[in-house]
Amino acid sequence: MTLTASWLVRQLLNGIFMHYGASIMFLAPSLAFSIVYVWSRRNPSLVLNFLGLFTFTAPYLPWVILAFGYLLNQSPLHDLLGIGVGHIYYYLDDVYPKLRPGRRIFFAPTFLYVALISLARSLAFILAHVSRPHTASA
Repeated sequence: MTLTASWLVRQLLNGIFMHYGASIMFLAPSLAFSIVYVWSRRNPSLVLNFLGLFTFTAPYLPWVILAFGYLLNQSPLHDLLGIGVGHIYYYLDDVYPKLRPGRRIFFAPTFLYVALISLARSLAFILAHVSRPHTASA
């Protein structure tokens, strides 16, 4: 549940940054780019292949996707916003705590962990006790 609660807080913060920072109503492309950016920064040595044309390491993935979208006449606004917000989140969640040990800016509150654990238990109970349709025997 730790990763789920942290992921939920990250998505909430990304949405707040993007909505109030750029007043964009449709946040899906920017949120996706933010996730891609944070993932790519957390996996710097992973080697990727894009369309079988060339290989690169993971930190270049958002920029490769941005360039490919630009070649297809897509506006880079949403992509750049996602990269910017992802970079702010990555810096404050991964880089800053290493510079200042013991200080974390983003963390999921305890009530969120408790709520997600109780939700998971409730769902497991419901799924375990759902009656399954009986097959007719001849």
